[in-house]
Amino acid sequence: MRWKLFATLAEAAGESTVEVTMESEEVTLEEALDALVESYPALEPHVLDSDGTMQDHVKLLCDGDDPFHERAGWETDVSDVDELALFPPVSGG
Repeated sequence: MRWKLFATLAEAAGESTVEVTMESEEVTLEEALDALVESYPALEPHVLDSDGTMQDHVKLLCDGDDPFHERAGWETDVSDVDELALFPPVSGG
């Protein structure tokens, strides 16, 4: 599973594009995110809240689509997705 990471998330992982090996052929979005954080533990405090849920301000896309509005949310089958992307909050002025 290929993940594209931006800004502070890329810094935490040490790379802007990472590959995460998945054991199963059918993978949900939730399983893919769990595998990413397990493979790159430095991402955890930037992506997950203390209860293990994704922080509200982090944006996640599946092949450019918002899986929570255009797909099945955490149950989205990402087996055939080419790229998952994570964006930290953006600020500036």
